[in-house]
Amino acid sequence: MSEYFRPIIRSEREIPSNAQIMRGTAFWFTHAVKLSRNSESEIVLAKKIPNHILNKITKRRPKICRISFDTPTIMGILNVTPDSFSDGGKYSTLNAATEHCMSMVSAGADIIDIGGESTRPGAAELDVAQEISRVIPVLDEVAKEIQVPISIDTRKSEVAKLAISSGAVIVNDVSGLKFDSKMAEYCINQNLPVCIMHSQGIPETMQNAPKYKNVCLDVYDFLNEQIEKMIDSGMQRSNIIVDPGIGFGKTLTHNFDLLKGISLFHGLGVPILIGVSRKKFIMTVAGLKENEDRVSGSIALALFARSQGVQIFRVHDVKETVQAMKLWHSMSSYSPGDFNAS
Repeated sequence: MSEYFRPIIRSEREIPSNAQIMRGTAFWFTHAVKLSRNSESEIVLAKKIPNHILNKITKRRPKICRISFDTPTIMGILNVTPDSFSDGGKYSTLNAATEHCMSMVSAGADIIDIGGESTRPGAAELDVAQEISRVIPVLDEVAKEIQVPISIDTRKSEVAKLAISSGAVIVNDVSGLKFDSKMAEYCINQNLPVCIMHSQGIPETMQNAPKYKNVCLDVYDFLNEQIEKMIDSGMQRSNIIVDPGIGFGKTLTHNFDLLKGISLFHGLGVPILIGVSRKKFIMTVAGLKENEDRVSGSIALALFARSQGVQIFRVHDVKETVQAMKLWHSMSSYSPGDFNAS
């Protein structure tokens, strides 16, 4: 692409007559930042955005697995791994994993994301048989106990096939469907919703001096190319979610650039998922010690992303995030008289 447009999103109740509405939500915009690889950015009127891009930004996102994206969608994380960066080993037993899933659903999770391979920086690839042995027993049990959709967090088609047979309905692939050549074909043939994530390199080496010409535009181009490739191969756009991959082959500056520019990705025309929960850079920026609580920082970043129209939030701390989202929405759309004085 030669030109990109990042809508300057707002959510006040008072909407100007010239505003472009992001359908199905409380978000709107009158201006956008026009970006190019060859010239300085500039602010332009929303009506200057080409129609094919404007339509992708503003169209209502279709439901996936009966989930509406008109309100924030909370994806609760279940890592059944001994070495994940935040909660490795905490839910490695069947009882602990099942109880945690039920707890997250009770707290308001709309999706449960189950993964058996750590993709933290420096993590080595896990053998397929090991990954299967971790996730399938948990999936078999959890699928009987909860009613919300389950996604399988895996790069491997063999794991995905068994997970779908055990009750998962979404594939969340941190490689963007590039690690396993059979993954895309399987998801297309099964008409499965997928989350396509950007990552530079593999987990074992991705933080070894990652470089970009322009991180927002580079990630956007990768995701756009993957979306179009999948559609050309038979995937429905309505089955696609994108994730810019915060922390996956990115420096601190790259992460902040992506978060600051996250509304750019509405131009892809699909729901955006963001995963910032408990990431190490929160500790760095907040000046925390290694094992200090990162919940508050995680929620602060999630609320910023929501203010930019992001639809899906992959989080460890479901109860706290749900509460924060409810209060943010109440405040952002508040006008006098909304609440009766007690």
